[in-house]
Amino acid sequence: MRNKLFLNWIIIASIIILFTCSATRHELFKSTAFDLGIFDQAIYLISIGQPPISSYLNFHILGDHAAFIFYPLALLYKIYPSVYWLFAIQAFALAIAALPLWYLSLQAGLKENQALAIGVSYLLYPLVFNVNLFDFHPEVITVPLFLVAVLTARSNRIWWFCISIFVVLICKAVLSLTVIAMGVWLLLFEKKRLYGTIAIITGLLWLIISTKIVIPFFGTEAASVERQLVKYSYLGSSFLEASKTLVLNPTIILENIFSLANLAYLALLTIPLIWGLSFRSLKILIAAIPCLALNILADYSAQKDLIHQYSLPILPFLMLTVISTLAAGKGWLKYKKAIILWSLITFLALAKFTYFGGRYLNSIDNWQATKQAIALVTTKGSVYTTIQISPHLSQRKLIQVVHNNSSIIDLKTFNYILLNVRHPGLGSSTEICAKLVNQLKINQNFYLKYQQDDVYVFIKKIIS
Repeated sequence: MRNKLFLNWIIIASIIILFTCSATRHELFKSTAFDLGIFDQAIYLISIGQPPISSYLNFHILGDHAAFIFYPLALLYKIYPSVYWLFAIQAFALAIAALPLWYLSLQAGLKENQALAIGVSYLLYPLVFNVNLFDFHPEVITVPLFLVAVLTARSNRIWWFCISIFVVLICKAVLSLTVIAMGVWLLLFEKKRLYGTIAIITGLLWLIISTKIVIPFFGTEAASVERQLVKYSYLGSSFLEASKTLVLNPTIILENIFSLANLAYLALLTIPLIWGLSFRSLKILIAAIPCLALNILADYSAQKDLIHQYSLPILPFLMLTVISTLAAGKGWLKYKKAIILWSLITFLALAKFTYFGGRYLNSIDNWQATKQAIALVTTKGSVYTTIQISPHLSQRKLIQVVHNNSSIIDLKTFNYILLNVRHPGLGSSTEICAKLVNQLKINQNFYLKYQQDDVYVFIKKIIS
């Protein structure tokens, strides 16, 4: 039990570290509208009884990924509306996944020392630390739940299994594909026919309901397809074009699959756990095939790294593969110290903790001015601002970010305009923000409230 107690303390420490890192990044104005601002605004609007129409996306949040999980999350905002709830949830979900891994390891017959090593290797897997830094994404909640689903299926605890996959499904529509694949694996290889059938049927039903009813109702099916096809631009700009490409030019798929980018991606995924992967246990990765296939087929670089959220549904099944390998007496490393040492080496090589000593500090020169500017927004009036300021002010009905075609924006729509000309962030430039400042200085509808270190606050005049 000493190993279990030690793991519990490691989990608690991990929660604290992960929360501190994401909160610090946010305080340094490195979080963005996409995706933290989007989710913070939606959850806030739900918490005050307003329809969560995203002013970033210009449609209902359920029209994006049918993520009903935002509704229970809004209960926390009823206690106190704060984006830090999301950082806390993310840190907790990512760290607590080590606990079901402990029980899955013991269930598979591993020794406690090995079970502890599995938990630590998961917490040191670079994706866990890196994705925690990248704003907030509801997929993080599914990492421990996939593991709980497998644990409860193997333990014949059907209600906990059903609850686990239900919560997974309401986090993001595309995860229904992973649930279906997990069901196939449970049915064919784990001989859990009832559990596999439940996963397959519920996954299929939710895939149909979310993509054919929920998303078209709250958004538009065409727009949803279009947003996803941006990541597969080589196939075409519409679903019809993509279908034709797949049928008439299949070689383009093979060329994209067998690429150096995908080889590098697979290496990134497997190197931290290469010591515990074996061909005998790879059947577990059947559950990860949908997610892996989507990432490999994409020509969107963010889907091929250990920084963004796109590989999260693969991680639980990679860990299960490692457990299966050790349980069979295989694997390059079998002892706790060796496993932890390798995990630490790959963490130091691939985790982005160095960002705190580099890119996260490149806007520190006007950090204080930016904080003072935000403090001048004293109402829930509409805001127009740069992308990295926006998640600090997203709890309102209308907020939009400055971008390259900002000239088409009707400025009279906004009560506050905050601009960090020196550090405008993604999608904008110093030139665009400076031009906007000059326009606002002569705009009769606004007055300059604050100016310091290239940070500006304009407030709409109240006409009596």
